[in-house]
Amino acid sequence: MEYKRRMLPFRISHPTVSGLWYGFLWMMIGALILSLFLHISQMPEENLAVYTYLIHALSIGFGGIAAGKRSSRKGWYQGGLVGFLYCVIVLLISFLALDSQFTLNDFVMLIPASLIGMVGGVMGVNLHK
Repeated sequence: MEYKRRMLPFRISHPTVSGLWYGFLWMMIGALILSLFLHISQMPEENLAVYTYLIHALSIGFGGIAAGKRSSRKGWYQGGLVGFLYCVIVLLISFLALDSQFTLNDFVMLIPASLIGMVGGVMGVNLHK
């Protein structure tokens, strides 16, 4: 472990920032896997929305776990904050890049995102050594 820290001295110590980092990292990995799966299997794009929501939910959950492990207390708060901020950032990117309108459905998605992050944060606190 000491060798790894010597080679990579950069460490994100803030729980929320760390959770967002890991959440977006898992989102990028999931998007890459999904795009390869679409390319290889000739899956119809109608099923893409379900898999996209699943990737986002897993990313928020893993981000909540990372935030909970870093905070070592109040994991529900850190995980919920990660889920909320993750969803806001994704909404802002879709608003700016795709020129879409904000709808009520977009704001309703903040609730499950926060809840998934809270569950991940609680799990992260319990996984903390």
